[in-house]
Formats: sequence, structure tokens, C-alpha cells
Amino acid sequence: MDKKLLFQCKRYITQFVFDTAALEDSPFTLPEVQTLLDGITIGGHTLSEQNLVLNQKASWKKLFGLIESERFAVTKEVACSLQDLVAKEEALEWGCFRTGNIRISGTEYTPPKPENLDARWNEMVGKVATIKDTKTRACSLFLQMARNQFFWDGNKRTGRLMMNGVLLSEGISPILVPAKEKLEFNTKMIRFYDSGNESEMINFLMKHYIKFD
Repeated sequence: MDKKLLFQCKRYITQFVFDTAALEDSPFTLPEVQTLLDGITIGGHTLSEQNLVLNQKASWKKLFGLIESERFAVTKEVACSLQDLVAKEEALEWGCFRTGNIRISGTEYTPPKPENLDARWNEMVGKVATIKDTKTRACSLFLQMARNQFFWDGNKRTGRLMMNGVLLSEGISPILVPAKEKLEFNTKMIRFYDSGNESEMINFLMKHYIKFD
């Protein structure tokens, strides 16, 4: 764990929250996100839109705390604890694997049935652990979490937190997809869901490491 890197990430949290929320179609601007994170309610937005932003702040702070205390690990328990904050009052259930079937808009791919999720998780963790390169391993973890859809909602957001947990644990800068690249991100993700081929998305993600001044 790199203390300087973690300190820089904490100072950057507004941008983390803004870009992450923007990928979920949040209408909040960057100044509005900053104002909301400062504790001032912004008019003209619904409660659910506001909660999405505040949930992002809570989940990033949770991740930073896990890294700082060296308690981050690629486990179901850690993933569920992060999703518990990511999708609080947003999903059908939060903090646990889904108990029903789910579909992904824009793709013919069908995620696994709920009774197979624990086995899929264990299989995923085993396969990801064999990837020697930390950056590739982190990106693969995000992609497989997104494709398996372990939760009712917040799968990509939780997967990106887990990805960045792997990176930060090894002293590597986090990956943050900027809001302006949402269309490219979504288009490539759809192709990944359909094919299961990680290459295109891994190349895309690796272009988006945060560069601190």
C-alpha cells in the first residue's frame, strides 16, 4: 500500500464520484457533485439521483479504508460490503448476491442463474488469480464481475471498485473512465458481453490510469 498514492486518491474523490456517476447517466455536473459532497443539497434533482452520487462517495471511502487498513481482498464478503454502499436504496436488494434472474440491456448474453453465482464467483477468483500481471488481473476481475452480474444492480460500479482495490493494494494508480468516454465505454462493454473476449476492454481500460501531478 502506497500512502502517498492513497492520499492523492482521497483528494481526487470528487472527480472519482463524478466520472463514476456519469457512467450511470447521472445528470449532476462536476461543480454540483462537489457542492453535494460538501453537504449542500442541490435543487432540480431527484432523491434517487442524489443518492447515486452520495452512494459513490460512501463506497469510495469504504474502499480507501479497506486499503489503508490492509483489509482489502478479492472475496465475496468484500465485494458485498462495497455493493452494499454502491446500491443502497437503489437495487432490489443490496449487500448480497441476487436471488433472481437478470438481463443486460443491449445484448443477447444471459448472465448465470442465481443458484450458480457462488460457483461462478469461486471459478472467477481462481482464474483471475492465475494472471501474473497485476494490471491485467485487475481489469479481468472487473470485466468478469460485470459479465456475471452477481448483484441486482451496481455490478459495474462494484467491479470497478474491486479492480481499483487490486491496483491500489499493489501501489498502482487507479483506473477511472472519464465521463466524456461513456459512449465508447458502453459500446465496447456490449461487445464484451456478447463475445466474452476481454482484449478490447482491457486495452481500453489500461489507457485510463489516473496521472497525478
